[in-house]
Amino acid sequence: MIRLFSLLLLAPLAAFAQPADFALTERGYFEREGVSVMAFQDFYPDSHQGGITVVQHGIRIAANGDLRLGATPGQWDPVPKQDSREEASGEIVTRLSYPDPGKNRRGFNPIEYPDLEMGYAVRARAEGDAIVVTVDLDTPLPTEYVGQVGFILELFPVDLFGKSWMLGDARGQFPRQPNGPTARSASGEAEAIPFARGRSLTVAPETDDLRLTIESRTGELALLDGRTLHNNGWFIVRETVPAGATSGAIEWTIRPHAIPGWVRPPVVQVSQVGYHPAQRKTAVIEHDARDTESTPARLVRITASGAETIREATPEAWDGDFLRYDYRLFDFSDVTQPGLYAIEYRGERTHAFQISPEVYARDVWQPTVDYFLPVQMCHMRVEDPYRLWHGACHLDDARMAPADSNHFDGYVQGAELLAPFEHNDRVPGLDVGGWHDAGDDDLRIESQADEVWVLASAYEAFDALRDYDDTTIRQQDRFVKIHQPDGVPDLLQQIEHGTMNIVGGVRSLGRFYRGVIVPTLEQYRMIGDFAGSTDNLAYDPDLAPEARTATASGVADDRMVFTEQNAGHEYKGIAALAIAARVLAEYNPPLAREAREAAERLWAAPRDDSRGFADKVAAGVELFLTTGGDRYRQWLLASQDQIVAQIGRTGWTVGRAVPRLGDAGFERAVRQAVASDFSATAEAQRSTPYGVPYEPNIWGAGWDIQAFGVRQYFLHRAFPETVSAEYMLNALNFILGVHPGANTASFASGVGAHSVERGYGLNRADYAYIPGGVASGTALIRPDFPELKDFPYLWQQAEYVMGGGATHFMVLALAADQILNAE
Repeated sequence: MIRLFSLLLLAPLAAFAQPADFALTERGYFEREGVSVMAFQDFYPDSHQGGITVVQHGIRIAANGDLRLGATPGQWDPVPKQDSREEASGEIVTRLSYPDPGKNRRGFNPIEYPDLEMGYAVRARAEGDAIVVTVDLDTPLPTEYVGQVGFILELFPVDLFGKSWMLGDARGQFPRQPNGPTARSASGEAEAIPFARGRSLTVAPETDDLRLTIESRTGELALLDGRTLHNNGWFIVRETVPAGATSGAIEWTIRPHAIPGWVRPPVVQVSQVGYHPAQRKTAVIEHDARDTESTPARLVRITASGAETIREATPEAWDGDFLRYDYRLFDFSDVTQPGLYAIEYRGERTHAFQISPEVYARDVWQPTVDYFLPVQMCHMRVEDPYRLWHGACHLDDARMAPADSNHFDGYVQGAELLAPFEHNDRVPGLDVGGWHDAGDDDLRIESQADEVWVLASAYEAFDALRDYDDTTIRQQDRFVKIHQPDGVPDLLQQIEHGTMNIVGGVRSLGRFYRGVIVPTLEQYRMIGDFAGSTDNLAYDPDLAPEARTATASGVADDRMVFTEQNAGHEYKGIAALAIAARVLAEYNPPLAREAREAAERLWAAPRDDSRGFADKVAAGVELFLTTGGDRYRQWLLASQDQIVAQIGRTGWTVGRAVPRLGDAGFERAVRQAVASDFSATAEAQRSTPYGVPYEPNIWGAGWDIQAFGVRQYFLHRAFPETVSAEYMLNALNFILGVHPGANTASFASGVGAHSVERGYGLNRADYAYIPGGVASGTALIRPDFPELKDFPYLWQQAEYVMGGGATHFMVLALAADQILNAE
């Protein structure tokens, strides 16, 4: 927000100060004015969320306080199992044990199952203005683990870049990037060298809002840079467990500074893009729960000569309980005059936003088509006018995975390969098409299929996409150039790209693949140009590792293809091929014909249909719309009772076929079910101040809310008299900035005045973003703290994905433009 006055109205807010000492609250964490300390209410240490956590003046500055193996543990290192957590007599006691058997998998999993068997407790209690953390071991450490096991606390790096630290007699600054020197451990592994060691550490002593002191009562603290060995690491404070120690093995006093009388400033959450004159316009104002002062909000119109007040009113209190804050609503829906506007509240002014009939017509959905989809294209060289995004990659796709194996990213190959190939055989047809998934470079069938379906359904629904051409795509040359039109609609070429990959797999395997993914963790963690992930030469086990021919090498770096039996995934693939066959019929007739034939053949194949009914409905609908076949019509009509019973999952897809099915009884039953379900949907929106079905979780809910909005669009399109567009538009507003937390950024990178510009994509090491990618969004630090950090390595907040993430947002923006300008 833009500051209007030099000082906030702090004097009245001082009355809301909490006690100066920490106390254990009903929400299960310690709190004093401006500071919260959680203990093991989260447990996601792989992504820096869990253990002892410090939220200081609205910023989560420290997390993951727990016993770990190794000085700077990374994502794939062993983690403990949380056995119990109890609150009693003002103390939180958490029982944990090593190892966590859930993290131990066979096959390609890089996590080594430690020989260590260790039970311990972490106790946290308030002691005045500090929290004392004590670690009790059940038994002393085995000799071979002394020096390896230590209590760590991770410090969030971005807020500390350039800030100072004091440890013992040493002083320094937190560096922007990890620097040397490093050393070799006794086992030959690289390890970070501590900045310093001492009994007492002060973090950011020059700042009141982040100053934090940690004192050890039992040993020496070390300050390390966890990014030295792991790009996604944080700064780490560590103390090792001494030999022979059990009760009170480690004891720290953690003293976060608290600004007297601090109250979190209100956050005005408004669309980073703006609003159509005809849509509902409500700014949500997020308040510290202790701040009960009534203050008017002002809507101002910005002109060339300044700003004039259009509306002044006291925001209405939202009646509900949501997270740790209170919420107030400032409705200006009746303001329809086109122009630039902003909202003023408590001496702050928001960014300027439009009210305009053309607000969604340009610079909103286009970045997804212009940038994100091309950049994610696999097997292609992708250029910008002056930039190479990545080279043609994975031209050695793909070799058959081994039977009875479990890959570290969750791909499981059963005892049967389900394909006419042996392990390490090259499976043809997979070295074309497809999109990299998020920051990884794997191809998941559900992501590829969902992406094809979303793109194809959007191409049919929106006129704007049928003549939009900003990119050159030459499949025969494996070449893409952004901002160079080639005379073909971009979305048509993207649908072709995804279909080529799915059809190629079916052609060779006789079925859908489960996924295609790199075999080693080193490849999986590689950031940057995926063309360097493999040598682009097919693996030949008969060649020596250093040998190569024009087409093959002895390096087993080729991605592996997995198969499975999963009815839901198979029906997703069938739906994608069926709709692609319809959309590509004139543009690429041979591919369209093969897609249609494959979809019909696979629909008829025997399978266990006990799961995936909603996906089967979607597949049946697309096959019926593409072929007009009576077998699909009859199946849909015969499934009426089950479709109606699951209308919340089936209504939005079956609605596309209702007019052509020609059965009045079926249509009546579906319409009644949709009406009943929409009433429940409308009721559910009242559970949050945002008018969307939002249940905060560790992962940001942005993708789910986008998917909800897309379902609402197709329901509104099929049943306009029953389903309004209101909740679809609420979902769009949520993505564009009307969401919980102090960071009101648009989740769509490069869209709006302020957006997520540290995305978890292939360029995350550059602390950069891919325009048009849509991040997962605001996550929950349990139990009640919403967070969206400006940091690319928290994938639960910043990750881009295929399968609808960005393109669901594209559909919502196009739908808003279509619906609002038709009314």
